[in-house]
Amino acid sequence: MFDPFNDFEQSGYLRNLYGEKDPEIVRELEHTMFRAGLDDALAYLEKRDILCYEDFLEVHRILFQEFYPWAGKDRQITAPNCSVSKAGTIFCHPIDARRAVDEGLRIGQDKISMRERPGEVMGFFAYGHPFLDGNGRTMLIIHNELCHRAGFSINWHLTNKVDYLKALSAEIETPLKGHLDNYLGPFIGQPRERGLWSESIHGLSGLDGQSIQNTVDGEYSDASVAQKYQSFEINRGI
Repeated sequence: MFDPFNDFEQSGYLRNLYGEKDPEIVRELEHTMFRAGLDDALAYLEKRDILCYEDFLEVHRILFQEFYPWAGKDRQITAPNCSVSKAGTIFCHPIDARRAVDEGLRIGQDKISMRERPGEVMGFFAYGHPFLDGNGRTMLIIHNELCHRAGFSINWHLTNKVDYLKALSAEIETPLKGHLDNYLGPFIGQPRERGLWSESIHGLSGLDGQSIQNTVDGEYSDASVAQKYQSFEINRGI
């Protein structure tokens, strides 16, 4: 059980506002809140001329504020000394989450770079992993906005979840080698009208939260955890 707060028995999964502990109910409630907030999140992004890290936080808050009291707060606030991974893939130190997301936004808001390297942008977002939960849905919506501004879309409904996650993990572990760009290339298409976004996102499989949970590897103050993280960073090479 992913329990970075160490209070699951008292407060439920990630201190959700319902105190719910059952994984299936948690995911159902979480996804219900996501669906309810999606239109507001899309409308918010449309009004922003330039996207920044605070917009990343705000989209997460809009999507999950009815379920998590910490919605919109990143790991530097919620779990500043906690090393988090998923299926063996390590995410950046909480203090570097902003820097990773900012780099993705920097590349993604250059239209030429975004068209050439959409996978690299997603990789930086995923490596930053700002939140304890809800990262995938948050970064998908923002990535979708960046694609639209660059004049294209990604046909996510044609992708395979297993293959996508494999490419994403490779992108995080060894960035700048085109792992995710190569995977996404065949699925790039024409931009879609904004009015169709909500329906298409609702219809995507894999957005219901039914996926592998994050894992707490320990605290960075633990020498073994710190060494594992440093080795991962060295292997990333940037």
